[in-house]
Amino acid sequence: MTKVGISAAGAYVPMLRLQRRTIAAATAWYNPALASLGKGERSMANWDEDAVTMAVEAARDCLTGRDRQEIGRLFLAATTLPFADRQNAGIVKEALTLPDAVGSMDVGGSQRAGTTALLSALDAARAADASVLCLAADKRPARPASTDEFLNGDGAAALLAGTRDLIAELIGHYSVTVDFVDHYRASDRDHDYAWEGRWVRDEGYLRLLTGAIRDGLDRNGVSATDIDHLILALPAPGVDAQVAKAVGIPAERVVDGMHGDLGYTGAAHPLLLLARLLATVKPGKCIALAAFGQGVDLLLFRTTGLAGHGATGLGVDGWLARRRPEENYLKHLHFRGEVTLEAGMRAELDLKTSHAALYRDRKTVLGLVGGKCRVTGTVQYPKSAVSVARNARMVDTQDDHPLADRPARLVTVTADHLAFSPDPPSHYGMIDFDGGGRMIADIVDVGDMVPQPGARMRMMFRIKRIDARGFTQYFWKAAPDAGAPEVA
Repeated sequence: MTKVGISAAGAYVPMLRLQRRTIAAATAWYNPALASLGKGERSMANWDEDAVTMAVEAARDCLTGRDRQEIGRLFLAATTLPFADRQNAGIVKEALTLPDAVGSMDVGGSQRAGTTALLSALDAARAADASVLCLAADKRPARPASTDEFLNGDGAAALLAGTRDLIAELIGHYSVTVDFVDHYRASDRDHDYAWEGRWVRDEGYLRLLTGAIRDGLDRNGVSATDIDHLILALPAPGVDAQVAKAVGIPAERVVDGMHGDLGYTGAAHPLLLLARLLATVKPGKCIALAAFGQGVDLLLFRTTGLAGHGATGLGVDGWLARRRPEENYLKHLHFRGEVTLEAGMRAELDLKTSHAALYRDRKTVLGLVGGKCRVTGTVQYPKSAVSVARNARMVDTQDDHPLADRPARLVTVTADHLAFSPDPPSHYGMIDFDGGGRMIADIVDVGDMVPQPGARMRMMFRIKRIDARGFTQYFWKAAPDAGAPEVA
């Protein structure tokens, strides 16, 4: 049988880190028990980030330096996708400028959607002997003053499944499906409803999960002592050690769940923890990855001689290091749509999305593809029939020239306190790309120090606006460079 496994890994974590003590300070009056959760920090998506934008950034991180034309299929797993009846994976495909001849699928409905998508990606890679991109992302909602508000985090992970140049080979897997309802979110509700925590722990984690792990190891001829690294992507801190003990795996072999500095990222969490491990793990190690949600998925991997080279971009730790502490709890509620702040008349402008124009210009808008004149070498954005080359107005000589992954520098910057922005002031400026091409772009992830002309910038896929009909408009914005490898 053809070997299959993971050939690359990447991730994305938003820059903002909500300090949990600020949640406790604002809500402990209502429920004093919450004060005990006010330690550490959790990742916090900006107002213009969602599961789609985070998945795009994780995919870019994973595919750094790789030929995207080799990808045959794309799977996107999440429980918080923005569109219920528009394929979200298709938006990601356009943003990554993948070929049109790419199969894609959204996977959801469970907290183990990430591992279910990964299993499907591995099967597809083996069947087609091709590379398959598996993405998982979540921006999970939580009621204010709830335990989930403390424990959740936002993030995404990307794994490239394939049959060549593997960093981790799949040696077996096992799944069970049981309608165990630890929590749920009805299709017409905004928040999860959770069941009693002790029952979930005792009946779900310590009985259902541990039983599935034991059976899965037995079915694949692997003993508990063979496991070098156990990944248990659970939302409850501390339970992973109890599960490991119950199945006979030493607690020191349990991979850190990153609850203290990231939080639980839902369907993305198993893949995110695996991506982080693959960046540093040694060859010849056996990894068990278990995900829980209306059943259990168990995947077993053996690292190869290429282990430790899973993250070619920033990786999980690189994105974690790109952090800005956030002390404003009201801003968090505002960004999540939990409170509505007065926006004023300037926010009343509604720009209806032309689906016909978006289709015609999808490479320009979603892929940030410009044009390069094959005669003069002049680069321009957007691409047009007539070149902007001085004294050489060539016609129909431009080829597609992707700009999203090219290094750029800031030429001008403006802080606008009059134009409406969910996070004022609105920053924008002129961006110059290495090798040619320039555009005016919104500037995000600014922080306390506004980038100055000459600063290195990185393009990022973000929400531009959501129109009055609920259609999310995406575009590219510029952020201070986070140290990602430059594209030659």
